[in-house]
Amino acid sequence: MTPGSSKFRQVLRLSDLTSLSISSVGPLFSIAAAGGMMIHLAGSKVMIAVIIIAVPLLSSAFIFRLLNQHFPNAGASYHWGRQVMGFTYGRFQAIVVITAYFSSLPPIVMPQAQYSWILFFPHRHAPALDLFLISAFWILVATSLLLMGSRPTARFTQVFLAVEFVSLAMLATVAIIRLPVLHTISPQVSSPASRTTWINILIAAVIASTIMDGWEIDSYAAEEAKSPKKDPGLSGIFGALFALGIYAVLFPLILKETPWSQIGRNPDPLSTWAFRIFPHAHWLILLPILASTAGSLWLTTYILSRVLFALGRDQLLPRFFMRLNGQKAPYWSIIWPLALALGIVSLELWVPSLDRLFQVVLSSAGFFLTFEFFLDSLSASWFLTKLHRRQWPHANDHGHGLLRLLSYFTSFLLFCLLVLFLIMAPKVMGSEIDWITLGIIVIALIFSFRGKKTPFHVFDTTEQNELDSSGSRAGS
Repeated sequence: MTPGSSKFRQVLRLSDLTSLSISSVGPLFSIAAAGGMMIHLAGSKVMIAVIIIAVPLLSSAFIFRLLNQHFPNAGASYHWGRQVMGFTYGRFQAIVVITAYFSSLPPIVMPQAQYSWILFFPHRHAPALDLFLISAFWILVATSLLLMGSRPTARFTQVFLAVEFVSLAMLATVAIIRLPVLHTISPQVSSPASRTTWINILIAAVIASTIMDGWEIDSYAAEEAKSPKKDPGLSGIFGALFALGIYAVLFPLILKETPWSQIGRNPDPLSTWAFRIFPHAHWLILLPILASTAGSLWLTTYILSRVLFALGRDQLLPRFFMRLNGQKAPYWSIIWPLALALGIVSLELWVPSLDRLFQVVLSSAGFFLTFEFFLDSLSASWFLTKLHRRQWPHANDHGHGLLRLLSYFTSFLLFCLLVLFLIMAPKVMGSEIDWITLGIIVIALIFSFRGKKTPFHVFDTTEQNELDSSGSRAGS
């Protein structure tokens, strides 16, 4: 394999990265998929849960920008941890990142199949075989698009994002106009478990990380950006702010215009609310949800594929994960996770006894996404405190004092949320959630300590070099 064969093309502009960051959040799909659990837990205080997680995640967006300016890399979070904190930390973070994004895939594929079925057969029960075939179809669409390369993926994503934009504007406008007619006052507008309201809100906040993430995709696209030290991170900030703005509009409208009896235990409050606005045109909401879900599927896979590529390049995974096709797409890093996700969906469909186990495993996605951002904030804290001034020539010109304080604050807040989740989640979601979460952490620890040190790749804007960890600027 020639050196150039494992190098991405730098083709993505700021506009491309911004559309990827916004679309990857997938606000319509996110509310449809996770909004039900969040409303069930937090009730009318659901926006408090969103804000609790939005504060550290928005802070993380600025921290990601800083890290991208110093360490642009397709491995992003994994690479930052390895370059700043060392080999063991990086290997541990690799498992956390893989778990965070892979556990998000099946919960995207299954609803995509269900929404597709409802669009054409709204009053018929979906057989397992039909749902499997529809799932396989969307997996094939995502695979084909990603194998075309990053620029076509960005262009196609922009089309789907336009559909979502128009739908969001139409929904919000009509909902506001009809607010006097649809406004409902329910006697029970808070979580049913009123004695544990704040416990539920905090758990909902961790779950809300799954609806506030995705904007960080531009960091994983850094090696494919035309300006790898300028644009990645900036577009992520735009995506995070956009997501928060959408939720600040939609959640209050959903709660004000839908009776609690219809959304209190409803897994999909968005569709229930939208059907009240357009009672005789269910396709008006299903089409944009499908567009949002499709974008979430291939963009989540995009992130995961770049992580697997970076790990293959750094010899922490088999080298075939770094192989690129003619369009410079890491094809095995795309095909493998999507094929495994389809396998999990098929088990859910045909082995109902495993459904509970899978639901608990997949519900841990919020925990590991929060864990990822915590580890990134910790890396930034150490970098700005110990390494930046001592090892970077420009460090005497500035000290990033505000960002250093922000990284301390974000690390502390996310750590508190993680601990509270482990303590309180079993009371609401069952004891299995802690055992599975801790089990994955133990696997990550074993993986991090058992491996031998290998060279890791440092991306340069003019050339790519393989540097041994002992000779890197940050050290290990």
